[in-house]
Amino acid sequence: MKFKFYTFALLSLLPCLAYAQEENEEMEIAEADSAVVAELLYMTPAVDSLLNAWYSDREVVMNDFVPDSVAAADTLILGIADSIFVERLQAMESPIPMTYNDQVKRFIELYVVRRRALVQRMLGQSKYYFPMFEEALDAHNLPLELKFLPIIESALNPRAFSRAGASGLWQFMYYTGKRYGLQVNSYVDDRCDPQKATWAAAKFLGELYSIYNNWHLAIAAYNCGPGNVNRAIARSGGHKDFWKIYHYLPRETRGYVPAFIAAAYAMTYASEHQLYATSTNKPLASDTIMVTKPLHFEQVSARLGLPVDLLRELNPQYRHDIIPAANGKNYSLKLPVEISLAFAAQEDSIYGYQREKYFPDNKIVAVSDATAGHAAPANSAKLIYTVKSGDVPGSIATKFGVRLADLKYWNGLHRNIIRIGQKLVIYVPKSKVDRYQGIAKVVGK
Repeated sequence: MKFKFYTFALLSLLPCLAYAQEENEEMEIAEADSAVVAELLYMTPAVDSLLNAWYSDREVVMNDFVPDSVAAADTLILGIADSIFVERLQAMESPIPMTYNDQVKRFIELYVVRRRALVQRMLGQSKYYFPMFEEALDAHNLPLELKFLPIIESALNPRAFSRAGASGLWQFMYYTGKRYGLQVNSYVDDRCDPQKATWAAAKFLGELYSIYNNWHLAIAAYNCGPGNVNRAIARSGGHKDFWKIYHYLPRETRGYVPAFIAAAYAMTYASEHQLYATSTNKPLASDTIMVTKPLHFEQVSARLGLPVDLLRELNPQYRHDIIPAANGKNYSLKLPVEISLAFAAQEDSIYGYQREKYFPDNKIVAVSDATAGHAAPANSAKLIYTVKSGDVPGSIATKFGVRLADLKYWNGLHRNIIRIGQKLVIYVPKSKVDRYQGIAKVVGK
């Protein structure tokens, strides 16, 4: 779908991929073992998605399981015969060829050995997202195995934001999202709406397959665009096989199809590798309410007793906790299914709750520089982060587990433009301030 900038992701995750024990440790390429770097460069798509997940789950301690001995690792993957992997992949019976080779095996190792905690988190999230993905893929008559693509794109983090500007579970760039009907404005980013983005991605993938009639090439084109795939085909002498054009593709894309196959394997055969889903606060059953007036999450929370954080989890497309329904335009609000009836019963009181506080004169308050330096969120601590070379607002927000919209709101940023040495205000939970102070010291030098 787009070129991504993987250098930061690689630098951030080289320590953990080399079995480093500290979450916040960083290494420079020049200081890293050159053999390790060479081995990992082809892994950049998966590394990028894992970076998105690196700080996304605050309840998972990110000291992933690492085998204490070669024997322990053998029980997970190294002792499994290649024929077993081939047999398992073929048993998936997918119209997408589940090829097995050395590249795929290395990605399988990445998922089932090195990044176990992240995979288990994604297994938990998949219970909520996969039925949604399957519905859209089935409606477009596409292989259901494409539901594993967001594993590579975003690690199932709907607020994932890449350095290149891609956003959401399916990592749409701004103009690609617009092309497929995804609204992006100051209050709403439909690229982060799991349902809308999924249907847009299904349509896009269907169009790509119609171009190549080959799923490996369609998946590669989703990552780097049809132009790059077409050039690789031409440079290879006209071959329309991913593995034959492999070396003519952008380096970032060479690992994309192997990573996809490995992700499909890891999620399908998780239990065979003692991988089990971690709990998630997302309800398995949800319902959608249509909102007809401007509404703030805090109004819903106060009247229905739902935590604002849960409303954000279920509705990540709203950038400022505001649903900007106005002028006859309605917006959706996803709620746990058992709460949706309560909303309908209390709708008037929910809209009316402290309305003058949230919407003076029933108008949506514009976000401007005046919001910078506003009062701290409840139960939060204030940190000051100094911008360094290579930083962008999206990557800073990811590091500190905050939404990009909030980071911009706290600092009066209109665009994604910051300068080296600039001081940014960041509010983090008081219970986790020590962790984030450590991150600020490492990445803020």
